[in-house]
Parts: sequence; C-alpha cells; structure tokens
Amino acid sequence: MTDGVTDGVIVNQDLGPIAQAATSRHNQLNNSNVLDKIVPEFPRGLVTICGATATGKSGLGIAVARELGSVIISADSRQIYREFDIGSAKVTPAEMAEVPHYLVDAYDPTETVSAAMFQDQANQILSKATLPLLVGGTGLYLRAITHGMQIPRVAQHRELRSQLEALGQGLCYQLLQHLDPKACLKIHGNDRIRTVRALEVFYVTGIPMSAQQGEIPPNYPILQIGLRSECLTDRIVRRTRQMFDLGFVDEVQNLVAKYGDDLPLLNTLGYQEVRQYLRSEITLEESESLTVMHTRQFAKRQRTWFNGIKEIEWFDADDKNLFDRVLRRVMEFHKI
Repeated sequence: MTDGVTDGVIVNQDLGPIAQAATSRHNQLNNSNVLDKIVPEFPRGLVTICGATATGKSGLGIAVARELGSVIISADSRQIYREFDIGSAKVTPAEMAEVPHYLVDAYDPTETVSAAMFQDQANQILSKATLPLLVGGTGLYLRAITHGMQIPRVAQHRELRSQLEALGQGLCYQLLQHLDPKACLKIHGNDRIRTVRALEVFYVTGIPMSAQQGEIPPNYPILQIGLRSECLTDRIVRRTRQMFDLGFVDEVQNLVAKYGDDLPLLNTLGYQEVRQYLRSEITLEESESLTVMHTRQFAKRQRTWFNGIKEIEWFDADDKNLFDRVLRRVMEFHKI
C-alpha cells in the first residue's frame, strides 16, 4: 500500500509508522494464525438464556441454576465491568453467592473488553464447567459462543485509533470502502466504532477484517432459550424507576468523580442520561424518561437481532409457569 490517492480515495493518511508499530506488537503477542481458535470439548451441552433487556433472564437463570446445581456465565457487555452495578441491572452479591457467576465484575471500567476476549474467557470456563448456563442479552457475546465466531485477535492500538478518529467518520468510511468493501456491507456509514475497528484490523494485520471472519460451530449440543414479553414497556418503566430509587444517580456521580467524565462506559445506556442531568443539561425527570425511551429503542434492536437466530426456542416471560416450562425443557435437553 502506498501513500496518496487511489481511485479518488485517500489510502494512507501518514499511518505508516503507527501501523507498522501496531503490526509488530500484534505479531509479538500472537504468533499463531489470526483464524486459529480453540473450541472447547463439552459433550454434555450448553444452555443459553437470551432475550431483550428487562425480560427476566437473570432471575430465570438463577432459578434454573439453583435447581440443577449449575454455574452461570454472564453474557452482558456491561455487567462484566466492576462498579457498573445499578445501571447494568447487575446480579446482587447475594445472588452470586448463591449461584456461582463468571464474567461478572471481571474487569475494571478503564479496560476495554472485546468480543474476542469474552470468547476466550467463556470457552475456558465452558471446558471445565458442569451444566453451565450462558445468560445475557449481548447478542455478539452469545453468538461468539453458540456459533463459534472467528474473531480477529487484534489488540486495540490507542495511537492508531486516535489518528483514524481524527480523520472523521466520513473519510474513515471511504478508506474502509476501498480497503475492505465486504466489511462495509455489514457496517453502516455512521457506525464509527465498527468502522475504526475494521480499519484497525486491516492496518495491524494487512488482511481485510472480512477475510478473517467466519463461523466454526462448536462440537457440543446447544439449547438456546429466548424470553419474550408483551409487556416489555411496562417492565422497562418499572426497572428504570427501581434503578433511580436504588441510587443510580449517586453511582454515576461516584464513577465520574473516580474515573473522569470522559470514561467511555459512561456513554452507554442510562449512564449517559444521568450524566446529562449531573451536567444540568436536563432535569432528573427528563433523565429518567430518556432512559426509558432509549432502553425501549435498545430492546427493539435486541429483538431484531435475536429474531434472526432460528435455533432459539421462545418462551413467554410473563407466563406464571415459565420456570416449570423452562426447567422441564432443560432437563429434557440434558436427559436428566
């Protein structure tokens, strides 16, 4: 790749030295092929519980795990961080003491956890666990395990990312269209995070990210249970109200004081709305209302994601006999 313009697109914005440094560091950390993965052998099978936010996944998972003596692997991209408790609807210390939970409170808020990191950690646990439950609503985390996604093992490179972000999303997307047009078929032109990541993978490895992706399904049986609710809006309103009653504002205030206002995790759902209140940009009531609205929008995106997975067996989250029905299906799956 040379500096300059190719077909009207700027191909290299003086990223050479930084990209070379990132590539060198990547090669030091990863001498194996970027597509090589270790899929754990787990012949007994895996049960997942998924669905949109506020459908009761955690509570159901704990009830099933308690009955079967299982452990729970959390598939939640925020509960994996310490100190992000109320806003992520994290399971309580008492619940974690009752049923072993993994990948909850596993990283500091200043760390960045990628889907690849989650996949590696979860696979290690799966290779040793008995009757594990994978519970959560982060679709990418769940698919990384259930479909054996092949994710490029490329660590984030801060300097390279800073230079890419300085170019602006418009130019970055133009670069990606030239360097990895297949990736653009799955990345929206306004998706800054995924655009920068795809460019980062290309500059570090010299291989388009789309050429490094694929799926190798696990060699063990999987039962995927999904929860749906016709009363989801009411559930979201109640849970949001409970979050604020439990001291959500204080949690955000403490996080800002400890880590600074620019902590990336504070830009996530709920935390960004409370932060607006703390900046006196909106009222407390508006903060709560916006959290509800944005949570509903997020839940809609989650439903769209999960509806595209044909293997999921759906259950009514509002069914008074939900636990009995799910437990019966899990026991049938495990031939207990």
